[in-house]
Amino acid sequence: MTIETSVLERYSAGAQSVQPDLCCPVDYDRSLLALLPQEIIDKDYGCGDPSRYVKAGDVVLDLGSGSGKICYIAAQLVGDTGRVIGVDMNDDMLVLARQYQAEMAEKLGSDRVTFLKGQIQDLASDWAALNTYLAQHPVSSAEDLLSLRAWQTQQRQTAPLIKDNSVDLVVSNCVLNLVHDSDKERLIREIFRVVKPGGRVAISDIISDERVPEHLQQDPHLWSGCISGALQEHDFLEAFVKAGFIAVSYDKWESQPWQVVEGIEFRAATITAIKPAGNVCTDKGHAVLYRGPYSEVYDDEGHVYYRGQRMAVCERNYQLLTSGAYGSDFIGISPAQEQPGKPWDCATGTLRPVSATKNGVHEDKCAPGGGCC
Repeated sequence: MTIETSVLERYSAGAQSVQPDLCCPVDYDRSLLALLPQEIIDKDYGCGDPSRYVKAGDVVLDLGSGSGKICYIAAQLVGDTGRVIGVDMNDDMLVLARQYQAEMAEKLGSDRVTFLKGQIQDLASDWAALNTYLAQHPVSSAEDLLSLRAWQTQQRQTAPLIKDNSVDLVVSNCVLNLVHDSDKERLIREIFRVVKPGGRVAISDIISDERVPEHLQQDPHLWSGCISGALQEHDFLEAFVKAGFIAVSYDKWESQPWQVVEGIEFRAATITAIKPAGNVCTDKGHAVLYRGPYSEVYDDEGHVYYRGQRMAVCERNYQLLTSGAYGSDFIGISPAQEQPGKPWDCATGTLRPVSATKNGVHEDKCAPGGGCC
């Protein structure tokens, strides 16, 4: 039995009857659960609540949406101007989620949730369109297979399931660990592709304190049970950094393991991250001051900030460091006088402390020949 088959069969069973061993206890907002049909609540299998990161007006993508619980919770939070997309590969779960779509649309006042069939590690491939193609063009020869591959390439390019830079927030609840290790890097690259510049990620999943040994990875039951496919806690963070995300951090961390298998601790955690808002760096005289308590800190782009020292930054980094994940760690200092923007190459520059004239205009922002940040 392959990993994919094991996961499909176990979660199909979970769509038919409740499987208590597939989920961890999670404290959801009861006011948001009140609107949901009980079957959706009972047949949801997760380990966290990524919906708590949803904002009004967001376009939210839920990877491995299952019964639709997180989607229908998020739909209440995005409001009339937002929308929610759930992606799942399991037909039985999609049937369950869609079964209540009309009822939920009436309760919400609009139909703002869509469920799509696809693999989360290939968010460009539309499985519903693929099934239609196969019904019309059965594959019975090597030539047919080549034609199928050509069609898939064209479909991904011209009509992707999820478009590039189209989502404000990607969420997932105990699903990344179900993807084969060989596809995990591709999965995180796909998340990066679909998130808008400045967009966010909130992933609740099971992680391990040690790397899972090969003999446990070969156990389909442990894999479909969210054990064998768990990423080691440091590897999980680094995978998002490697994909290009910044402000990567653990926001939620369960102190007690969910399970211990052969001495390895498996626990629920939630990771958050941001996609950089572009590469254009403009110097307009902004600076930040790192509050402490550490003597110095580095960001994911290699910039160093010294405790208590004003550091000149480009406008892009100023906005990043004074809001969201970094907002409580930095004091933002805007220029006392409005300055025209000057382009700088932040990738090749180094931060240095600023000196201020009496009128508060910051000077000497950048190292000679380098960028402002």
